[in-house]
Amino acid sequence: MTPVPQRVEGLRGTVLRAALGKGSKSEREAIWLDTACGRYVLRRKDGPSFGDSALEMWVGREVACSGFIVDYVLLAEHIEAIDGAG
Repeated sequence: MTPVPQRVEGLRGTVLRAALGKGSKSEREAIWLDTACGRYVLRRKDGPSFGDSALEMWVGREVACSGFIVDYVLLAEHIEAIDGAG
């Protein structure tokens, strides 16, 4: 069964880099959004599935994201810093 996309607006969290699929053949580093309600792999809606260098600028930052959650992935349409650093 295919997960139904859930629309989110202003989902706040901290962007971090951590392992995805730990212990599996497809284990890799991914960029995550760690929120009060869960942890989601962060992807830009129009970006590549993995290795999106445009997301590197957000690592370690507190952000607000709008887009769609599909299973454990947040497909971000908009990412905005909320940590006061621009």
